[in-house]
Formats: sequence, C-alpha cells, structure tokens
Amino acid sequence: MRIVFMGTPDFSVPVLDALVAAGHEVVAVYCQPPRPAGRGKKDRPSPVHLRALALGLPVAHPVSLRGVEAQGAFAALDVDLAVVVAYGLILPQAVLDAPRLGCLNIHASLLPRWRGAAPIHRAIIAGDAETGVCVMRMEAGLDTGPVLMRAATPIGAEETTGGLHDRLSAMGSALIVEALGRLDRLIPMPQSGDGVTYAAKIDKAEARIDWARPAVEVDRLIRGLSPAPGAWCEIAGERVKLLGSRVVDAQGAPGTVLAGLTIACGSGAVEVTRLQREGRRAMEADEALRGIDPGARLD
Repeated sequence: MRIVFMGTPDFSVPVLDALVAAGHEVVAVYCQPPRPAGRGKKDRPSPVHLRALALGLPVAHPVSLRGVEAQGAFAALDVDLAVVVAYGLILPQAVLDAPRLGCLNIHASLLPRWRGAAPIHRAIIAGDAETGVCVMRMEAGLDTGPVLMRAATPIGAEETTGGLHDRLSAMGSALIVEALGRLDRLIPMPQSGDGVTYAAKIDKAEARIDWARPAVEVDRLIRGLSPAPGAWCEIAGERVKLLGSRVVDAQGAPGTVLAGLTIACGSGAVEVTRLQREGRRAMEADEALRGIDPGARLD
C-alpha cells in the first residue's frame, strides 16, 4: 500500500521499521517539529524524524494540520492509508478523510480502557493485571473509533513503564503489519460505552511519593513513572528518583528506611531496586546505599 506514517517518539520507530520491512510504500513521514533539547537547548529532531532520514524517507513536520495549505499538501500525497502512532497532533476531519482507506491508529491500551495521552503509565499506576495494543480506525473523537484488531499481555509484578513501553511497541508493530495484510477481511468492532477510562497526561505534581500511602500504591507509582518523569522523594535533603521497586512484607513508621533500601509505607513496605541520585546516572540499589542508613527518614 501507499502509506503516510505519522508518529513522533521512540514508541513509534519500530512501527515505521515494520511497515518498511513489510514492503509497504511509505511516501511520507509526518512527525512533530524539532524541539529545543539538551544543555544547549538546540532544536533536536524527534526519534521518528531521525529514523525516517536514515531510511531515506521524506519528512514533514507541520506545526498544525488545521490550515488549508497543510491539508492540501497531505491530500496531494494520494495515499491508500495513514498509519498513526503517538503522533501528537489532532487530525482534522479533512485529513482523516484524505486517504482512500482512511487512517488507522495504534493505541497502547485495550480500548475503551485508557483512552488518551498516557495509557501505559496509567495502567501500571492503577494496578491493571493486563494491557495491550489496539489497531483502531480513527474518527474525530479521542480514541473512540472502532477496533480492527487487539492483542493483550499481562503486566509483570515488577514491570516499569519503560519495559512495558518497549514490549507494547513491538506488539503494535507486529499487529499493524498483520492488520494491513487482512484489511479487506477485518470487521471494525465499535467500542463499548462501558468501562471507558481516560489516561490523563502525567502531572509532575503526581510524582512526589507519599509514604503514608499503602505499599502497593507506592510501588505502582514508582514503576508507573519509571523512567520518566520518575517518582521521587528526599533523602537527607537530596531529591532522588526511585525507578524500580517491589512490595515486601515489613512494617514501620511511614518513610523509615528499615534495611538496605526497604522503606516502610502506610501499610507494608517497598524495596527499592533502582534509583537515580541528583546529577548521577541511574543505578541499582546496592550501588546507591552510601549515605543511606537504617532508621533514616525519607520525605
């Protein structure tokens, strides 16, 4: 098929690779414009932008698709289909209608569970037992379109958003290739009105750990916000990101270091397995114990 690919972050890159490897003609790649990044705050192309250039594919990065000129340029590509995954711009109806077979979206949840911006984070934070990916025919509503294919996977007891992100990206890559191969035989299934939840964008204010919460909730927050933005606390006045954890059977005053990096919560305790101290790389817990003594209190 003649395809326009629309995506921006790391999550989208394996999907682009899979479409190319499957022999589809990707006539253009749309992504977000370069943004200031790094210490020098120089404009940096997105992961999809860089991968498209490496593949020799033409790249477009309009600030908006609402203008007549941008919509005309998109329609002029004369494609069969648009494949969209974590693009970051709303597609107006004129764009949705331009490809002959419409626009398909890969969404990292089992719709209608976790529509919206942060489905992977929210699934872990909420304690969901499983999640997955859906290939959905796009319409004007937020992740409301009918689902063509879905694949589910359990969420591991110690799995972080980073690890689940990579697994779901690989699953989505395989699923879209399969869906395109069977597109004329797939029956779009409307989403149920029951069980709809919205995965709101992560607010930085959510990231500070409240040790008075039950250990299961603290553990989910740590894993759900790892690696970014990172759940954090203060240890002797130093802000530290906690990036991996597990629930353990121990008790103590909330925020107290019981042993190693086992920290008491409102009920139960969490054992921190990975963290990042200020100005340093992420490290395993046994590398980071210097200066953290049993009985210390974390804020």
